[in-house]
Amino acid sequence: MSTLSRAARRIGEVPFLDERDVSLLFVLPGLFVFAAFMLFPVVYLVGISFTNADPTTLYAGDGILSVLTFGEASIVGIENYILVLSDPMFWNSFGVTWLFVATSVTLKIGLSIGIALVLTNDRVRGKRVMRSFIILPMGLPAIFTITVWRGIFSSAQFGLANQLLGTFGSESISWLSQRWTAFFAYNVTEAWLAYPFMVIITVSALQDVPEELHEAAKVDGASYFARFLHITLPSIKRPVLFASILTAAASFQQFLIPYVFNQGGPARANELIVVYGYREAFSFSKYGRGAAISLIAVVFIGAFMWLNVKRGRLAEGVSE
Repeated sequence: MSTLSRAARRIGEVPFLDERDVSLLFVLPGLFVFAAFMLFPVVYLVGISFTNADPTTLYAGDGILSVLTFGEASIVGIENYILVLSDPMFWNSFGVTWLFVATSVTLKIGLSIGIALVLTNDRVRGKRVMRSFIILPMGLPAIFTITVWRGIFSSAQFGLANQLLGTFGSESISWLSQRWTAFFAYNVTEAWLAYPFMVIITVSALQDVPEELHEAAKVDGASYFARFLHITLPSIKRPVLFASILTAAASFQQFLIPYVFNQGGPARANELIVVYGYREAFSFSKYGRGAAISLIAVVFIGAFMWLNVKRGRLAEGVSE
């Protein structure tokens, strides 16, 4: 008898426990870890959002106990939420965030489908080697990759992007000092970070497209574009939609790219909502307002995920 079986039998001998309760006891350690590292921070964030906590009140008192009890912070009700929702900076951040999600996801979908079509084409040689290079960005730390891309978009003349412009006779651009060029840089970097995941999903979906459908379409005289539009795209739609929803949620939470590049600048014009909440809390010492912003972001991310999963019927499976 295995150790697990003996443990289950001994637990089942406890008078007030039924055998059906044994399995629940085995998941309690996992639930405890989840509560400690996930549930408690969220509950604590909710509590702070209803206070005027700042460094002078949150840390007033005796050590960790003061922090856990919000120190000398006062309850202000929904005042933080009212201030946030009436702040033009919030709506600018909110709009820029959704625009970033829309543009970056569109770029990632187009890039990943194009690469996946190359990797699954019968005329392409060395596809296995190419696939190993394709997933290389997944093995690099995000902060390292983002720092490299910041150098690529350096406003100095030695920046790679400006050197490429110079080869075409164009003048150097201050990429990170102008709003929309910085926004473009965000999108390119985000696409580089996320495309390996999208390519893996898309390649797997393309490999499941029945070859008989393409052969029949060729017999009927369908062009490559017609076959791609009427056979390939419908066949890979649900897996790509699934991957797009996941990467869209990640884009909504993007923090490192704007913060490392120029802290959401210039002049806070490109602050994505997570960066906006972080800076309100830690740069301007408004912990309560920062917590409220974070919770509003969580609500919108949750609603976005729920609506897409519901409308896309992804709960039924990605291959249905």
